[in-house]
Amino acid sequence: MDIELTEAAIDRVRTLVTDAGKAGLSLAVRSAGCSGLEYVMDLADHAKESDLVQSYDGFDLYVDAESYASALTGLKLDFQQDALSSAFVYHNPNQKGECGCGISFSV
Repeated sequence: MDIELTEAAIDRVRTLVTDAGKAGLSLAVRSAGCSGLEYVMDLADHAKESDLVQSYDGFDLYVDAESYASALTGLKLDFQQDALSSAFVYHNPNQKGECGCGISFSV
């Protein structure tokens, strides 16, 4: 699996997972919005049967296999924070467009 998490994303996910007492982070896409797809991230206790698993120090990343094949291959996940906001940022080489509000995207 070639999903990459930056050090900032790893640190943030590790903190979220530890604070919640969970084992990992689940990542997928679902149909939504005006452009077709949106990212779905949830803290999870374990992988689903069809998930791809990538281990990090302190947590596992569970990636929906169908989402990976259709939209997440090559994804780079970053976490950015400034004085006013903080957010995960998706750098997706498969993305061909996004809606005006930036919530949904197309591949």
